[in-house]
Amino acid sequence: MGYITYFQVEKSADIIRSPYNARQDSNADRVARGKIVDKNGNILARTSVAEDGSEIREYPFGNMFAHVVGYSTHGKTGIESVANYDLLTSNAFFLEKLKNEFQDQKNTGDTVVTTLDLTLQQAAYNALGSYKGAVVVMDPKTGKILAMVSKPDYDPNTVDANWDSLNTDENSALLNRATQGQYAPGSTFKVVTALEYMREYPDYSSYTYNCTGAIEQDGITIHCYNGNVHGQLNLQDSLAYSCNASFSNIGLLLDSDSFKKTAKEVLFDSKLPCDLSYSKSSFTLDSSAGNGTKMMTAMGQGETQVSPYHMALITSAIANGGTLMKPYLIDKVTNYSGTTVKETEPEEYRQLMTTEEAAQLKEYMKSVVDYGTASVLAGQSYTAAGKTGTAEYSSDKEKDHSWFIGMSNVENPELVVSIIIESSDGTAKAVNIAKQIFDAYYY
Repeated sequence: MGYITYFQVEKSADIIRSPYNARQDSNADRVARGKIVDKNGNILARTSVAEDGSEIREYPFGNMFAHVVGYSTHGKTGIESVANYDLLTSNAFFLEKLKNEFQDQKNTGDTVVTTLDLTLQQAAYNALGSYKGAVVVMDPKTGKILAMVSKPDYDPNTVDANWDSLNTDENSALLNRATQGQYAPGSTFKVVTALEYMREYPDYSSYTYNCTGAIEQDGITIHCYNGNVHGQLNLQDSLAYSCNASFSNIGLLLDSDSFKKTAKEVLFDSKLPCDLSYSKSSFTLDSSAGNGTKMMTAMGQGETQVSPYHMALITSAIANGGTLMKPYLIDKVTNYSGTTVKETEPEEYRQLMTTEEAAQLKEYMKSVVDYGTASVLAGQSYTAAGKTGTAEYSSDKEKDHSWFIGMSNVENPELVVSIIIESSDGTAKAVNIAKQIFDAYYY
């Protein structure tokens, strides 16, 4: 009896809203699927009725919101799946609903107002251009997801017609790389390595290393990017210049089990707070690791795998004083005439690090912009902090992944971005995409 009560009371809403609950779609016989709109009311998905009475789901912005809004034919993805129950529920005035039922007409489903921002989505989509990759933009103070782009993409208006070709597409156009992509994090992971070093060595401000452009240990040589010789460095400079030799040296100084514990605390090998389908990130370093593996892991290579979405969560926690706010995509649900049915309140998800640790990492990331590898963001009307990254994934050195994580308005962060460009040829840099997104917001 207690178990039945638990499901009836505690879990009923989750079960009703589950995308695997086929009974949801039975509402489509009585309710015309509601609209999905961005934070300012721009229509991202709507249902129109043809002359023969058939319903057509339309996506006015085509490919731009493909992965995050999703589609509702051949199954459901994205917000179409997450909000399926709300879209097929009508909270219209009860007399109007009664009248429609008597006239055998469908009621209009509720409107899902998302946290997405058309201006930022468009800026991210255009900036990524024809490259494969992903962009995530968040508000770190609330957890609102403001933009999410994945490429290659598809047109959700033609999913039905192109279903077979989409499912056999060698570029995996249906895959949401933002949440499901798995990549070596490259130098963006150095913020996690720096966090671990700070925890193991309370006198971390006295760290010093003389970079000669490479480090050799047990017959393994690791070079700094482009063979740069950075000279005498402290921990802040090591991050600002993204010195591979220095971080490899730090990797040799760290306790592997403690490092794994810190990685777990920032949600590696863990469930992520995410409404969409996602892939867990992995951190495999342990006490059995050799020196080569320790060095590679510390600089973001090795076997570590992460999604752009997860790196956005870590960056959001740094921006928000160590606290990760629970990410969300649905701001509120209204009936079709605009009356609010329910609203999402921001809530804390977890403390990923202390306030002091977050403040120090933020300061280090600011130096990356002030005089380091992300100086393209310096001198703007807004302040910025971040970390660039280059992730090797094959023997072809001309085709590394380009990463950037960062935030704007550093003293009171307003935007957090996480960006990856797959197979960058060296001219396409993720930090430049960040600049275009920040510019679209502030100018």
